[in-house]
Formats: sequence, C-alpha cells, structure tokens
Amino acid sequence: MIKKAIKAFSNLLSAILFSIIILTTLTVMISKASSGEPNLFGYQLKTVLSGSMEPSIQTGSVIAVKPVEDHKGFQKGDIITFINEDDLLITHRVIEVKSSGNQLSYITKGDNNDGADRDPVLPQNVKAEYTGFTVPYAGYFLNWINSKIGSALLLIIPGLLLITYSIFAIRKALSGIDRKNKNHISEQRSS
Repeated sequence: MIKKAIKAFSNLLSAILFSIIILTTLTVMISKASSGEPNLFGYQLKTVLSGSMEPSIQTGSVIAVKPVEDHKGFQKGDIITFINEDDLLITHRVIEVKSSGNQLSYITKGDNNDGADRDPVLPQNVKAEYTGFTVPYAGYFLNWINSKIGSALLLIIPGLLLITYSIFAIRKALSGIDRKNKNHISEQRSS
C-alpha cells in the first residue's frame, strides 16, 4: 500500500516537473517571439514601471491593454497607452479632449501626478486602451523572465530538478533490482 502511494506520488511529481519545464519554455519562447510583449487573446500585457497611476494601478503590475483601431474615440476618464515624445510607452488617464478644427488631441495625467502631462497626445500616438484587468506585482516577474538571466534560469532550474529527480528514481530502481537479485541468489543457495 505504501509502495503504491510512493509510486503514485513519484509519477505525479514527474508529471508536475515536466509540465513546469514545458510551461516555462513556452512562456520564454512566446515572450521572446513577441519582442518581450506577451499577447493573450488579442490583448497586450504591459508592465507598469512607475507609480504615476497609483492607487488605480500599482507599480510592478501587469495590465491588459487592447490595441486600438479608432484613435479618436476616447473620452475624458478613459485610460490610454500612448507613445510620448521620447518614444516611451505611457499609460495615463485622459482628463480633457481638445478639438481645434481638424486637429484632435488628448490631455492626459497620471492619477498620482500633481499636474497634467506636459505635451498633448495626438490620436496617432495612442496605441491601446486599458481594459481594467490588472495583476499586481506580476510585472516584476515578467521583466525578470525577459532578462537573459531570468530566461536561462527558467529553463535550467526545472531541467535540473527533473534530472536530479530522475537520478534519484533510477538509483532507487537499481537498488530495488539489486535487492531482488540478492534475494534470488540467497534463495538459490539455500535450496
């Protein structure tokens, strides 16, 4: 009974380790293939690097944003992701929509900032809209995965665990075979 439980636990542990290796490999491959920007069901996952949107969005969170086709359909209160003049992606709230003739622009502000952003956002610079989905602190992990060390360790550590476990299982199986052989030899000598 105990041997069956140990064997079942051993098989379960092997399956879990193998699943971890497959999952981490896929995570790293998808992340690298999408230039470090994971996509899930048409949504982009972005890491929040500053506290400008706190308390709505915490630093280090992962947020889901939906890439936009209509760059002109935003209203006051919407949270958008845009490229600023330094080619940085920023996610801030629209606090005013300005229209001057044919020219449309958005005045944005981080919820935690004292004042509005310095430059208005042009519609063509808006890349996505925040969906309201946030995973707190997961951004630290995603950034680590995208680093060279993180990618390597996510592939190496589960592999080493599986190899270590395999060595342990093989040694245990070999010692079981040795015991059976010794018992068989002892039985033959005594007969």
